[in-house]
Amino acid sequence: MTQQTWDEVGGLLPHDEFRAASEAIVANIEQVIEGKTATVRLALAVLLAEGHLLIEDVPGVGKTKLAKALARSIDCSVRRIQFTPDLLPSDVTGVSVYNQETHDFEFRPGAVFANLVVGDEINRASPKTQSALLECMEERQVTVDGVTYQLQTPFMVIATQNPIEMEGTYPLPEAQRDRFTARIAMGYPDAGAELAMLDGHGGTDPLNELRPVSDADTVRQLIATVRQVHVADAVKQYAVDLVTATREAPDLRLGASPRATLQLLRTARAVAALEGRDYVLPDDLQVLAVPVLAHRIIPTADAQLARRTTDAIVSELVHRLPLPHDRKRSPYDTRPAPNNGRGPYEPRRP
Repeated sequence: MTQQTWDEVGGLLPHDEFRAASEAIVANIEQVIEGKTATVRLALAVLLAEGHLLIEDVPGVGKTKLAKALARSIDCSVRRIQFTPDLLPSDVTGVSVYNQETHDFEFRPGAVFANLVVGDEINRASPKTQSALLECMEERQVTVDGVTYQLQTPFMVIATQNPIEMEGTYPLPEAQRDRFTARIAMGYPDAGAELAMLDGHGGTDPLNELRPVSDADTVRQLIATVRQVHVADAVKQYAVDLVTATREAPDLRLGASPRATLQLLRTARAVAALEGRDYVLPDDLQVLAVPVLAHRIIPTADAQLARRTTDAIVSELVHRLPLPHDRKRSPYDTRPAPNNGRGPYEPRRP
């Protein structure tokens, strides 16, 4: 199985085509997920940032539906894994089987050999099986019996887990949690969205009627376009300062890793592109701080006794950390514009 690179796929998408393609995917998912536009857009941003998504919430709020709706909105290979205590690593990565006709071993690919892999209730599998995802999530490859197989591109793992029920579950190790770009929660829908859900989901499941509105080639072009989004030096420094603050916080015994800094910036690029910008703002990092950083950090025993959540700690750090001095001007600011007529975070244009 050969790996395709972005250079082999083609050029970047123009602004109008990028917006049309991304909005089509969001609108398609919202046929299934009612009233969760921000969550849907963040899930798409993680895909375009070449990351992986962990959906963590109570049962019945649509975690698996969101994962399956995103997968079905793109015409590409999709595999679903139901994680159970008896699931084996070979069920995930694949196994070499002896062929009596050829008198040789042949490799049978596992469920990770797909563009989008949906892992349902990932914390119900044993740590041994969970670790089967470590190599493929970080390196986009699988090694079995000393042979390395490249995975398809794009490649994304969308995993769900229930944080409430602890019986028969195994907490994800830190190495695994750190490989997820973002952790999101669905939350309960508001009254209007839940009422609309009764009309739309009462008789039939709209997920069964969902049709793809994009394909793998288009997604590759979307990702290539996101890679070109400009990030000013001041924004990069703000990202580093934000992650460094988690390592120095007295309420945390483990801060965010350098991988977190990289994924925070990649996701900010995707969010900026979805907002129609070709440059990143510090506001993008502030919005993404909790979903990208909170699941990677570990609070101290005192913080846990005080019932301080990692989300609250990260939010407090964002509130305390000063923004760069050359922050983008408010649209309501009536002061004269800078002489260059360019925002501080915008790229130099010809």
